[in-house]
Amino acid sequence: MLTVLRVHLPSEIPVVGCEITPYVLLRRPDNSIVTEDVPESAPLDGYFIRYKWYRIQSDKKVAVCSVHPTEFATLQCLGCLKAKYLNAVNENGAEEEELFGRFGSSGSGVINTGLSVSTSNLGHSPGLTNGPVPLYPLSSERNSGETWFEVGRSRTYTPTADDIAHVLKFECVVVDAETRIPVGAVNSIMTSRVIPAPSPSPRRMIQVNSVDVLGHLDSESRTSTFTVLSYNILADTYATSDVYSYCPSWALSWPYRRQNLLREIINYHADIICLQEVQSDHFDEFFAPELDKHGYQALYKKRTSEVYTGNPQSIDGCATFFRRERFSHVKKYEVEFNKAAQSLTEAVIATGQKKVALSRLIKDNIALIAVLEAKFGNSGGDNPGKRQLLCVANTHVNVHPDLKDVKLWQVHTLLKGLEKIAVSADIPMLVCGDFNALPGSAPHSLLAMGKVDQLHPDLAIDPLGILRPASKLTHQLPLVSAYSSFARGVGFGLEQQRRRIDPATNEPLFTNCTRDFIGTLDYIFYTADSLTVESLLELLDEESLRKDTALPSPEWSSDHIALLAEFRCKPRIRR
Repeated sequence: MLTVLRVHLPSEIPVVGCEITPYVLLRRPDNSIVTEDVPESAPLDGYFIRYKWYRIQSDKKVAVCSVHPTEFATLQCLGCLKAKYLNAVNENGAEEEELFGRFGSSGSGVINTGLSVSTSNLGHSPGLTNGPVPLYPLSSERNSGETWFEVGRSRTYTPTADDIAHVLKFECVVVDAETRIPVGAVNSIMTSRVIPAPSPSPRRMIQVNSVDVLGHLDSESRTSTFTVLSYNILADTYATSDVYSYCPSWALSWPYRRQNLLREIINYHADIICLQEVQSDHFDEFFAPELDKHGYQALYKKRTSEVYTGNPQSIDGCATFFRRERFSHVKKYEVEFNKAAQSLTEAVIATGQKKVALSRLIKDNIALIAVLEAKFGNSGGDNPGKRQLLCVANTHVNVHPDLKDVKLWQVHTLLKGLEKIAVSADIPMLVCGDFNALPGSAPHSLLAMGKVDQLHPDLAIDPLGILRPASKLTHQLPLVSAYSSFARGVGFGLEQQRRRIDPATNEPLFTNCTRDFIGTLDYIFYTADSLTVESLLELLDEESLRKDTALPSPEWSSDHIALLAEFRCKPRIRR
């Protein structure tokens, strides 16, 4: 008959709003070992598995620390606590309101990416259910000052705000489908105490091209502008405890990270979203349907798989989303650098070197290019009736740091493709993504300057001769990095942001921050002849990030930070 062999939890700490799906190992009647569910609606040889979840409430009240949610709260004088933070303000030069932002409500111009601990917001994850539950909680047992309340009747449970500081208990048992009587022993396991989802400090939009210092993001105040988000969300397949040992395992788990990432992304209210490292199964099963509920249409391009040997569903790629009310989809282009590598090898590599060349060049990277049409009022100039198009490129150039020639070649290949689109249409362009290229590197120089100095040290690495002559490494797109506007802009709050900009390159000091590396790899480039930057999402401070841990962390669920820019189309001039 059907037998439960083992039950254990995927994470040691349950978090409000993040589903828990216990691992249940079953032995089927044919003696095969499986983890698939056997629900009441589809019994196996007359038996099914019944699940129940309980909240264990003790008569002893337990408070959870609001700063360190995995620890119990202790009593501290608020005056001393504030004095401690004010000393930090004086030392670091940071603003008091930023340090205390996580403890209070955010004012105008603040994007609150925190996870509100309220029953209405955090009761259930989108699209999930805790199963049929009685209209009132069932007290199943009271012992030694503890009361068990039934809270769910499905294998998966999503902790609610009511569960905070309480232990949960999961039970499963084999049940006879005919008599509805349990057969054999009840298997159970208990969690640690449920904690509220950690809340990151809010990030402001900072105006760089206006006297408006509040940086509003509501759609009514920016009918003629649009916002673009670029974010490497860290694919689950790469988010291992071996690599990110400093991040708690519960905060590294995908059920937690996906909800945290979704809330962060939604709260940016971007009109266009460019995500990198989106696994194909996570796009289909989570991001596309969830963002669809918020009015976004989705485009996706999975990385090619000539090098990758793992689970096909775990292959990541680039996903571009746009608000249906603001843009419509016109055309989609897909760039597969593997195909470009094969064409290049056939054209310029000697026969005896083709295999070696392909081994070096083929890295499964892709780019997703979308042509969109704006639905909001265009800046028509002398052509008010002309369609306002926009070209958005989204890429992840995932190449080993030693292969500088391959990285530069892929960026050059993408830019030459975008040039062809620009020639065919008078269209503003955005080039977003994780380029794995530091400011001042050859790929960054090519993007930002339109060329690479022939004496650049990166050009010394070119065993296949694919970069010669160096004079060909150019493009005609007037691209400018959006975040360099912090160095040029005039307005309130810019001085603090300039301290987070490298004065030598006018780029952020970092967009990627781990224990082993800190630097800028992500960019939003735009064509300066057709677009202007109105505001930018403020940069994070390295010291505040590294005070407790690097990225990812319980507050921020990727090792990269999100970049967000607000643009305005320049008026066209009829030629």
